[in-house]
Parts: sequence; C-alpha cells; structure tokens
Amino acid sequence: MATGWAQDGAVQEQIDATVKDGIKRAQSRLPQGPSLTHCAQCGADISPERRAALPGVRFCVPCQEAEDQRATTHAGYNRRGSKDASCAEKRQHYCSRTGGPANANTTARSSLN
Repeated sequence: MATGWAQDGAVQEQIDATVKDGIKRAQSRLPQGPSLTHCAQCGADISPERRAALPGVRFCVPCQEAEDQRATTHAGYNRRGSKDASCAEKRQHYCSRTGGPANANTTARSSLN
C-alpha cells in the first residue's frame, strides 16, 4: 500500500510517542517524598488522614483542586492539530500573495453553481 513519504508504522509510532509523553507528564505530577504538614500554596494544615492516604502530598484539598484545574487547561500538544494549523497558515500566506482563494474548495463549489 502506498503511504507517500511516511515510513511503515509511522502513524503508530506517533501515537505511541504521544501516549508515552502523556504517561511521563502524569507521573511527573504525582507527589513524591515526604508529605507536608502544611499546604505549600496557602499554608493551611493538611490533615493526617490526607497525608496517610496520599504519600508526598503538598497541597490542601482546595489548592489541589485549583492546581488540577490549571493542569487540565494545558492538556498537552496536539501534533496533528499543529500540522493542520501550519498548512492553513501556509495556504493563507500563499493566497494573500497570489490573490487566489484562501480555500481551494471555494472555487470548486462556486463553479458547480
């Protein structure tokens, strides 16, 4: 099967790399070392039950929830999306220089009407 310039298995390699990156990112956010008795963010007491349940805990519950919320807004790098965005930017740049339509499908659709 012809795959263009991509090597056999290149798509699966990219998927595997994305999954591995996600696992490393998640593991890096896990608490490590001894638990703190006071929150590193606000200084509030961290209950002994929380410290026992989560070894290495560094934040109280409200600060941990805020940290988790912040972390989900920066979910990661969409490799495919960035490629598509790059292609759209190049097409827009080319069309602005040549005076052609920014979307090639626009011309095809208008000729059908």
